[in-house]
Amino acid sequence: MKILVTGGAGYIGSILVPRLLEAGHEVSVIDNFLYQQTSLLDCCHDPKLTIARGDTRDRKLVEKHLRDAQYVIPLACLTGAPLCDRFPHEAQSIIVDALRLILELRRPGQRILYPTTNSGYGIGHEGVHCTEETPLRPVSLYGRLKVEAERLLLDAGDAVTLRLATAFGVSPRMRLDLLVNDFTYRAVNDRFIVLFEAHFKRNFIHVRDVARAFLHAMADFDRMKGQPYNVGLSEANFSKSELCEEIKKHVPEFYFVEAKVGQDPDKRNYIVSNEKIERTGYRPQVSLADGIRELVKGYQVLKRNHFANN
Repeated sequence: MKILVTGGAGYIGSILVPRLLEAGHEVSVIDNFLYQQTSLLDCCHDPKLTIARGDTRDRKLVEKHLRDAQYVIPLACLTGAPLCDRFPHEAQSIIVDALRLILELRRPGQRILYPTTNSGYGIGHEGVHCTEETPLRPVSLYGRLKVEAERLLLDAGDAVTLRLATAFGVSPRMRLDLLVNDFTYRAVNDRFIVLFEAHFKRNFIHVRDVARAFLHAMADFDRMKGQPYNVGLSEANFSKSELCEEIKKHVPEFYFVEAKVGQDPDKRNYIVSNEKIERTGYRPQVSLADGIRELVKGYQVLKRNHFANN
């Protein structure tokens, strides 16, 4: 199978691309290496990998690498509310306009797997799980653009969208701005954190399980196509304070306290049901506890806080 992955050297892509190669697929990656990452160096020996350093908004470049692809996985993105708020025009062009370009250029039969975000649910209702039928009410520009992108794809057909929970875990293109990664980093290095909106809940998923979700959607595409799917750990709908309690089990010296010092630009406060994708046979394999243990170990390696998207 020939697969085009835009943004393939990013946090998710640098986990997913090696898995696709291991499965025997031919993979073309378009990435501008915005963060000077070296995350695909260990794959360069594989003759099935092609890397194009460039912009996913470059029509000629996309057309060249899209031509023979059977699957397209558009990961290229300005990810997160703070970054999109800082660069709104770039966010629009990378998240929505580049996707329109792919839809314009793709040939009949080419399939798209797209990661959106369950932050599109915005502010939920206490005790009520958000399902794929729950109205989308994104608060931030990032959330609104991802919802628009999902709508474009589902209207166009031959696509599956994955509404990802907040990802965590070690990746070759590490991100420390993600909530579990951030809180664990602070626990290991600072031993304390001051929380705002400590009762706000959200769902979580390990980055390796995100990669597994893409592979699962490829294997079961005909049954899943044309629909969105929440992708998260069903046992990990946690508030910030509950997350800190989990981290404290692994870093006993960790101290946390709540204060009115900020607010989430996405206003993410919801619990999520992942039952729909679980009914297709998908099951995450990495628990939150396993991910925290992995991060504690990883932070013996990473000591500089420059692995972020904001």
